Amino acid sequence: MQPSNPHILKLDQFLSELDSFDLVIDVRSPAEFALDHIPGAVNFPVLSNDERAQIGTLYKQVSPFAAKKLGAALVSKNIAEHIENHLLELPREWRPLIYCWRGGERSGAFTHILNRIGWKAMQLESGYQGFRRTVIDGLEADANAFTFQVICGMTGSGKTRVLQEIGSLGAQILDLEGLAIHRGSVLGNEPNIDQPSQKGFETALWNALRKLDPSKPVFVESESKKVGGLHIPDALMEKIRNGACIELRSSTQTRVSWLIREYHHFLTGTDNFKDKLALLTTHYGKVQIAKWNEAIDAGNFPELVEELLVKHYDPSYQSSIVRNFPQYRIENFVQLENDSDEAFAQAAKAIVAKLA
Repeated sequence: MQPSNPHILKLDQFLSELDSFDLVIDVRSPAEFALDHIPGAVNFPVLSNDERAQIGTLYKQVSPFAAKKLGAALVSKNIAEHIENHLLELPREWRPLIYCWRGGERSGAFTHILNRIGWKAMQLESGYQGFRRTVIDGLEADANAFTFQVICGMTGSGKTRVLQEIGSLGAQILDLEGLAIHRGSVLGNEPNIDQPSQKGFETALWNALRKLDPSKPVFVESESKKVGGLHIPDALMEKIRNGACIELRSSTQTRVSWLIREYHHFLTGTDNFKDKLALLTTHYGKVQIAKWNEAIDAGNFPELVEELLVKHYDPSYQSSIVRNFPQYRIENFVQLENDSDEAFAQAAKAIVAKLA
């Protein structure tokens, strides 16, 4: 019987030992790393994007042997550069975890060399593919394990800000919009920041939930199934939608004031504002969109924001909240008095107190 490799971290040990490593090193190509990776990992690719493509072509068009020869040369060179540029000053006690796509040759080569040097490097069994299975299974388990307290409220009522205030009070929160890098509406993309990939979003969800205590409730905003271009996993979405609801209410005047503060980038980048409103053309027609563009050009932002709330966002919220959140009750609410820091703090305390 072939002895087991002492430098392999079994997948069933991954969760219990992940946080014990000094560094997690992803040796896949930059493109693979950008799509998704283990939280906190750094990318020390043993093959660049172009080199990986080159090896793949050689494998198919010439032979596996030819690909392995060139691959070995490139991998050796790149590992040497990473050691020289990043690792030379590290002590003997340093303990990294290394992974690639399947836990094969790329991470195996890096792990072998680091152990030959004298470091206690470990290679993740099954690599990223194994980690991905852990994320999918973990999200399914979390959907069953956690209880969610849902903060509902019309657009501009300040749900995200109150959620952050609740977190500052020591309660558990899950900030779906923060993890998705999107504010959850047609105008909700963050300026100059792309959303993560779907896999990256799911990894972020998994990582956030693994740090929370399933025996205590988790506060979360009411959301649709998609946050921007990202899909909330079905099992998690169903559990959230069946959570107890409390509504955050605020006057139209407060909501307009808050939205103008929060979406100030649209006031300075009006072309982007117009591009987003153009997405509503099928709902309201070209004439209405032209009127809204005229309001933008005239700088009539308070009036425009109020009209968008009354005409577009409020009817959508009112028709969907009862349909999608069966525990919503109109009488269960907290009033946000204005958009001051003190008012948000008071609303957060009132919401937490209702659960106590």
